[in-house]
Amino acid sequence: MNNSLTNKVMLITGGARRVGAAISRELHNHGANLMIHYNKSHDEARALQAELNLQRANSVAIIQGDLLNTGALPNLVYETIEHFGRMDGLINNASSYFPTELGNINEDNWHNLMGSNLKAPMFLAQAAAHELRKNHGSIINITDMHIERPKKGYIVYSVAKAGLVTLTKSLAHELSPEVRVNAVAPGPVQWPENNPQFDEVYRQRVINQTLLKRIGRPEDIAKAVKFLIADAPFITGHVLAVDGGRSLNL
Repeated sequence: MNNSLTNKVMLITGGARRVGAAISRELHNHGANLMIHYNKSHDEARALQAELNLQRANSVAIIQGDLLNTGALPNLVYETIEHFGRMDGLINNASSYFPTELGNINEDNWHNLMGSNLKAPMFLAQAAAHELRKNHGSIINITDMHIERPKKGYIVYSVAKAGLVTLTKSLAHELSPEVRVNAVAPGPVQWPENNPQFDEVYRQRVINQTLLKRIGRPEDIAKAVKFLIADAPFITGHVLAVDGGRSLNL
């Protein structure tokens, strides 16, 4: 274990599975204590908590919360500080992702996609600001490589993730000099689950468009998050693309 994050406490939204679980394992492996947020992935959260606490006792707690319930968001921060006595980092990883075709977009789509991808990160950052300033902490937002070239059929998602980039830069201004705020923009890393659009033909086309001719791994995103938190003291307001070069070839 590398101890570069020893005694640091991180709140990770959507940290129980997929990319979120990889981020949790990476930060924990470097010494961090974690509050892992989940919404419906209770079994995965409990299993990950048990796995990591076997490695280092009492280093991981879990908390359930619906990120669309804005009024409950400050409690995620409060419970993290209450449990560990401090908070040093916020990783806004949780995200809804589904298509919204023009002509069929409704307010539920808007509420869901904007809520998880933009509104929740804003209000969590606001709730955590005092504690992060006190501890010279860090915020990492997980955005998307499509922020500059929106994916067809995903209007609301694309708007939300582009807004998250502006939020990242705005928070870097607002919280400086004590708190650094950055974002990671993943490319093809894990295919969405249970979506027939992402069939083998689509997947091969994406790989062919990616300069490194492969998709990434969740660990690639996790390492970028760890870098921005632990190894980049003079970087803030930055969006780090982790996409195998695909954004250069769209």
